Amino acid sequence: MLLSINPQNPQMRLIRKVVDTLRQGGIVIYPTDTYYGIGCDLMNQKAIEKIYQLKRRDHAKPFSFICSDLTNISQYAKVSNYAYRTMRRLLPGPYTFILEGSRLVPKILLSKRKTAGIRVPDNAICLCLVRELGNPIITTSATSPDGSTVFDASLLHDQFGRQVDIVIEGGTVSGQPSSVISLINDTPEIIRRGAGDVSLFE
Repeated sequence: MLLSINPQNPQMRLIRKVVDTLRQGGIVIYPTDTYYGIGCDLMNQKAIEKIYQLKRRDHAKPFSFICSDLTNISQYAKVSNYAYRTMRRLLPGPYTFILEGSRLVPKILLSKRKTAGIRVPDNAICLCLVRELGNPIITTSATSPDGSTVFDASLLHDQFGRQVDIVIEGGTVSGQPSSVISLINDTPEIIRRGAGDVSLFE
């Protein structure tokens, strides 16, 4: 199903429709401030497994997930004063922060070092989904079979067909990956340079 949602002012009736699908273990494609993402409810193990199969991804490479704000992050990760101050300056925005996961994070989404990648994108649609669902949602870029990134929701709908339940048409996305910053032990490390200014960490 292709569902058009206003990127500036998401219609709550449509957001609830997507959230009902997520609660039932559905998989959705949605816009972020970087790429279109493929996601499901963080708390649904079967749905997470489906996304691993869809992406043909090794379980040794856990997916990141989207939280709605800093308070939400602090439920799912150990956030020091330094990490909190740093993230408050930059979020919402095109960053993935690597933090030590809390007990609420399913083991399948933690690295061997018990860390997790967490995002708060500057995108009204995905933040509305997380708030309405009450749990974070998985995020991994929606790519074509050859690994290239697709920026058009209708093309994604044609490509994934029945493999996903809903594709949200939510306007254009930047097409740049997020910058990935590790804040483990309050020692910032730039893992990947992408969208977003990382000069703070250099």
